[in-house]
Parts: sequence; structure tokens; C-alpha cells
Amino acid sequence: MVNNNVVRVNPKIGRWRNLWIFVCILFVGTLYFNCSPKYSNLSPPIEEFQEFSTSGDTLVSGKWWEVFNDEKLNTLIDTAMQSNLNLAARWQQFIASRASVRSQTSNRWPTLEASAQTARTLPEPDFVGGENTQLGFFSSYEVDLWGRIGTAINAERFRSEASYFDYEALSLSLSAEIATTWYQLQAAKKQLKITEDQIKTNEAIIKLIRSRFVGGQIRAVDILRQAQLLESTKEQKIIFETNVELLKNQLSVLLGRQPQIQLSLDGSSLPNISQLPDAGLPLDLVRRRPDVKQSFALLLAADRDMASAVLSKYPRLSLSGRGQLRSNNFDNLFDNWAYSLAGNLLAPIFYGGRLSAEADRATAIKEQRLYEYGQATLIAFREVEDAMVQDVKQTERLENIGRQLELAEKSNKQLRVEFLNGFSPYLDVLLGLDQEQQLRRDFVSAQLQHIQIRIALYRALAGGFDTGRTIENQKSKVDELYEQ
Repeated sequence: MVNNNVVRVNPKIGRWRNLWIFVCILFVGTLYFNCSPKYSNLSPPIEEFQEFSTSGDTLVSGKWWEVFNDEKLNTLIDTAMQSNLNLAARWQQFIASRASVRSQTSNRWPTLEASAQTARTLPEPDFVGGENTQLGFFSSYEVDLWGRIGTAINAERFRSEASYFDYEALSLSLSAEIATTWYQLQAAKKQLKITEDQIKTNEAIIKLIRSRFVGGQIRAVDILRQAQLLESTKEQKIIFETNVELLKNQLSVLLGRQPQIQLSLDGSSLPNISQLPDAGLPLDLVRRRPDVKQSFALLLAADRDMASAVLSKYPRLSLSGRGQLRSNNFDNLFDNWAYSLAGNLLAPIFYGGRLSAEADRATAIKEQRLYEYGQATLIAFREVEDAMVQDVKQTERLENIGRQLELAEKSNKQLRVEFLNGFSPYLDVLLGLDQEQQLRRDFVSAQLQHIQIRIALYRALAGGFDTGRTIENQKSKVDELYEQ
């Protein structure tokens, strides 16, 4: 530790001091340009980006859900962006991270402290007064020789950016969850309507076969089988009624409201699915998806943490100043004052390996973040590929179920005609009716599954969007610095 107080010196001593300062500056500059840690290559550990195997022509906008042309859905998502409690909590987490940036940035500025002290000694000594009053000011400042402070600020800034990307990722997930829940509700309502129609059909058939039973044209067991089918359909109705209420409650919570408060959720239906969207280039997806950007920001923060840990091994230069007023009598307090200026150079020599261990730890964390960034990139690619394959195959499945339903309807019409003419047993009619009703429910379920797959595809391809909460809404003194 070298402590140089500012005092008056003769010219010869001053020249030697200036020479010593010049040598120190030269030594410091040599160390800086030769020993300062360089930032690593932060490319994802992936050999080469391959194009997606399937792609469409339709571009996906930031607000991807607008492609469904559902004003009710648009209103729900816009409302949730402002009222969802999880999203509001994640935004406050981002605000807290920006406060951490401001706190870290304060290390670039000098600190200034004031102190005041007064005391009275009893009994009073004969040679001095009984009062002892002191007023003082102390200031210190660390010169950022190697950029350690600036590096630490950059690390905190990248962590704040990661927090914002985390908020964007949650916003995207929330929009997908609301869209999925909304269309699950529409599908449940449609299933309920189909089931109610099927109950009416089954009740009408029971009346018909009972009249034929009186005439001796049908067996009693056929009436029992039809009654069993009717009760099975009523059970389906109970299931769909339960699903409707549960999905309404789920939507209420997603909107930040109590489930006891009924929402007006009528006037919508299942949308028609358009052509496949344009998957774009994999590199564009990496630059667009908020979860991947969050992983990359955490990697950048870890890289700066590593550099800061290495720079902690280098000497530190700090300047300090002190001024003080002291007197045994308050009346002449301002007549006695003193000040001092000092410069301190602290060079770590032996810390038991603590600084090296911290540098090794930071390096390992940086490598960990690098692999996590690569994994997040691979998962993003897989989600797009999975959704593309599922979308194509689900379209084929829907077409197949549609053909089965069309054949079942034709077959049942023919069977009913034959049954009424006495050419076919009622068991064939019953089995055909049961199959047709199940196919109708399966077709709605397949439609819903196709919508869910398309929502997952849009979510996999989409980036961040305007939620109504922006950085500009939270102005702070560090905004300009943060945006640099």
C-alpha cells in the first residue's frame, strides 16, 4: 500500500516524483494492452445452421394471433397483457434489474460522505474546554484503470436485458395459453351442442323403435341398447358442460380476474386454418425469439463477469480527500479546519488463491451459459420442425376423419332405410349410429388439435411484441447509458 499525501516539496524532489509517476503510467499502460482479458467468441456451439425442412409462404407478424381474425381473442389477449398478475410480477422483476444497473453504475462516480460529532466532557479540564465539536467530509474515487468497473456494469446491463427478454418470453407464452384456452372453450361448446343434438336424435329413435316393438317388429334388447347409447351420450354432455365451466374459470384467472365473476365469452367459433407460415432462416429465428435472446444475454453477462474476475487480480488506484472542522468551542468551530488529499495503489499479492478461484468459477459459468445458449437454439429449431410436421400430418388426419364421417353418414342412411323395410337388424343401425356420433366428436377434437398445433407453430416462430409496457414508460437517469 502506497499512501502519498499532497505536501509541498522542493523542485528536485518534484522532478523525481514526476519521473516515478511517468514510469508507473507506462507500466500500467503496458499491462493494460498486454494483459487485459479479451472477450471470447460467443457463437453457439453448433457447426452449421440448416434450413427448415418444411416452410410456407405466409409471414408471421409480431401479434401472431391476429391471423385468426377473431376480435374476441384480440380483446382477451390485449386485456391480459395489462391485467395478468404473473406478467405484472415479471415486469417488476425487470424494473428491479434496471435498478441494479443504476446501482452498479454508481461505482463510476466518487462517493461523498459527511459526518458531524459533538461531545461534552464533565468535569471540564482546566486546560481545554469541555466541548468537542467536529464537522467533516470524506470523498473517495476508484480510477477504472483496467475497465473492471465498466465490465461489471456491462455484465449487470446484460442481465437486465435478459430479464426483459424473459418478460417478452412470458408475454408470448401467455398469448399462446390464452388462445389455446379460448379455442378449447369454443371446441367444448361445439362438442356440447353436438351432444345435445345427438341426445335429441337418440330420444327420437327410442320412440320409433318402441312403436315398432308394439307391432312385434323389434326385440326388447334393441330398446335397451338404444337406451344405453342415450345414457352414454348424456354422460358426454356432462363432461363437456364441466369442461366449459372449467375453461371459463381458467380464462378468468389468465385475465387477472376472480373466476366467480362471469365473463361475456359468446359469439365466436373455431377458426379456419390458413396455409403454413414462412419459417424463415434459422439465424433469423435465433435473433427473433425472446427465450433465445435471453439465453444469449445471460451468456454475455457471464462473459463480462469472467473478464471482471480476471481484472480483479490487477492493481487498483483510488483517490481520497478529507476535510474537517474541529474545535473545543462551537463559537470558533469555523476558525480551525484541515484537509488532506491522498492516492492509494493497492496491488493484490497473496489471497490464498481466492482471486484465481473466482476467475475459474466465472470462466466455468461462462462455458455453462454458452452450452445453455446452444441448447436453447436447438430447442427453438426442434419446436419449429415438430410443429411443421404435426401441422402437415394433422391436416391429413382431418381429411381422413372427414371422409370417414361422410361414409358413415351415407352408410347410416342406407341402414335406416333397410331397417324400416325389414331387411337389416337394428343392431347394425345402432352400431352405425354410435360410430357416426363418435366421428362427429372426433372431428371437432381433431380441429381443436390442429388449432393448438398451429398456435404452437406461431409461438415457435414469433418474436416479441408490444404489450403496452415499454422501457420508455419507466424513464430513469441511466436510460441513455443503458441504451448505449
